[in-house]
Amino acid sequence: MTAEIHPGAEAYANGDTSSVVGFRPQDAVATPLADVLGLLTRRYRTAVTIALSDEAVDLSRPLTELPEAVRSPRSAEADSSWVKRTNMAGINVRTVGDYGGVVKYAMTLPASTDSIHLLPVWEPGVVRSLYGIASWNLNTEFFSDELLEYSPNLDTVEKQLRAVSNLLHVTGRTVGMDVIPHTDRFSEPALCTPDLFEWMKVSDRRIVDHSDGLVRTVEDAVFAWLKKQGPAVDGVTMPRGTEELYDLDEDTRLRLLFGDRSDLFGRNDRRVDLIMHLKWFGLEPVPATMGVPFRGIDVDPDPSHTAIDDHGMEWPDFVMSRPKFMSRVFSPLARFKLYERIDGNAEWEIDFDRPRTEVWDYICRRYATTQHVGNFDFMRGDMSHVQMRPNGVPAVVDEYYDILAAVKMHIQRVASAPWFGYFAESFLPARDVFQFGEELDHLEASLADATLGDLQSTVVGDHEYLRRFRRYLDDLATRRTAPAYTVMTADKDDPRFDEMYREGNETRLFTALFLPDMPTYTGLGFEIRDVHWEPVENERYTKLFVFREEGESNIYPSKARFGDDFIWGSNDGLFDRITDLRVFAEAVLPGIVDSITRWLIPPDATTLRGIGAWTQDPMTMPGDADRFVFVVNYDLTSDSGYFGIPALPIGVTLEPVFSTRGADHLPGETLRHSGFFHRLENLAPGEGRAYRIEPAGGRAIHRGSS
Repeated sequence: MTAEIHPGAEAYANGDTSSVVGFRPQDAVATPLADVLGLLTRRYRTAVTIALSDEAVDLSRPLTELPEAVRSPRSAEADSSWVKRTNMAGINVRTVGDYGGVVKYAMTLPASTDSIHLLPVWEPGVVRSLYGIASWNLNTEFFSDELLEYSPNLDTVEKQLRAVSNLLHVTGRTVGMDVIPHTDRFSEPALCTPDLFEWMKVSDRRIVDHSDGLVRTVEDAVFAWLKKQGPAVDGVTMPRGTEELYDLDEDTRLRLLFGDRSDLFGRNDRRVDLIMHLKWFGLEPVPATMGVPFRGIDVDPDPSHTAIDDHGMEWPDFVMSRPKFMSRVFSPLARFKLYERIDGNAEWEIDFDRPRTEVWDYICRRYATTQHVGNFDFMRGDMSHVQMRPNGVPAVVDEYYDILAAVKMHIQRVASAPWFGYFAESFLPARDVFQFGEELDHLEASLADATLGDLQSTVVGDHEYLRRFRRYLDDLATRRTAPAYTVMTADKDDPRFDEMYREGNETRLFTALFLPDMPTYTGLGFEIRDVHWEPVENERYTKLFVFREEGESNIYPSKARFGDDFIWGSNDGLFDRITDLRVFAEAVLPGIVDSITRWLIPPDATTLRGIGAWTQDPMTMPGDADRFVFVVNYDLTSDSGYFGIPALPIGVTLEPVFSTRGADHLPGETLRHSGFFHRLENLAPGEGRAYRIEPAGGRAIHRGSS
């Protein structure tokens, strides 16, 4: 059966390789889950059985009491600094079908990919966006029938998420969830607990009221609707008034308003009816915003910027009243109301000295619950670049500075998980692009361990790529929050960014793999992505699977899909080259994984030179480990000519061992010191090459030898 899965499966089962080498992701996802779990069992034996067992998916047990086999691979860490060196893969579960597909896809990833980030796992709202949370219930579209058939005790989506996380832990990987500081604008939390959010009244395309006290009007309107419609379930006592309704605990109130958790369609019907009721009165949550001045919005005066949904409700866009460069309004979303307002919100001003502690506690508790269910090891903080204070980081940073920091610290405490990390979604622009100073100042104050950055939206080797890369390396050396070498993300895999991935893909991954002291992030499908010279159908872009916009929709037609299945690339040439690169990396990385990089030719911030070269600080490596020099020509159009690799001892030679262009392209000659440097000739456009350092007088390289 093993050979029938893939020719590389036997080596994986025997522990000779850390993945099924050469297994294309589309073939892995199409493989029966029972076969994949059988293969995992051959390799990891009883640990797989334990991962799926009742004991390991018992959601009532503290994570600290789980079997050792399924606990976090980082559970022995004293803090979350490991995130600064992790290699992360991002997986949108929709692209692999369900939770069983996550396990299948992971079989294609080598051990160097030691972290898996799962895009949001909750029920989605408008256009079924994963980042517009409609409720705290897990998304049942990810439920795997194959997983249930294999292990009948996994009969809920919560147990399946836990089981998949357990399995990934068995393979040595950490698993991360999203933490999102907003919900869908008319989410169950917003409608059930209006006081968590900020509200406004819209009439004749004008915001006529956005005062603090408006939330009491909303609560009265919700009660009036409930009184008219009656409870969603039988046998529940109807509250006698608004105050009694909101004295109920949230779960009881949710059931009263919308119904049982298992009745998705019934809950949605009730929610839509309540939305229509509130909209009739002009009552709406204030949409989320980004960028200074952060507050102060108007209805977009252009009537063409209005969508009409299937229920006949009009949804105009909103705009900032006094916009600056990066001011944005996210009309489908509502951000939690974290602070009180000045003068009852008469001028949209936030009072940062008065945090609404009950809202912070609510958010922290909700995400801690998901962390517990998913046995998660880290969080990706969505929209980490949003900083509400126009003057940037205050002189005194307290526990109510940033909600993402608060969630991280809360989970570390309640889950007894000091290793629980925070990977930030931010873009490291120039100072004051977001009008609040340096973004890294904000990220450090937010306790972010690492951040995504924005190398992925540049073309390898162009001026902006070289400038950003060099800046990230400088920041890596001096800041607490580590910038990542990001290869591709789900939100950059759409037609706008096709140009970034036409060439240089092997170069991106080569660089990411061999900088072990820099975190990396790679989105699913990068390894086999087709070259797109013109935009192709939306089903080929992972970005469009963040949404579930139907083909006939008139809300966001540019995001619409006409098929349910993600269409994987067929770029077998790229896949073969990346497979070769991963195999080589698997042989090299164990010896250098804990090393500190020593740059010999750093990326040129002046962008006049497209060459990079680096090695490892020998003082940070085992005494008997091989050291390597990695060189890259980031220029995708021109041969390097000759150049010197400086700063290596005269006695060492450099033995060529790998080229991203294939073994046939690897030069045969050993590089010897000229008395001034090691002279290298004709590195091809976009080529990455590895040389093993051969010390004078023998193969052993001892600590401190250079």
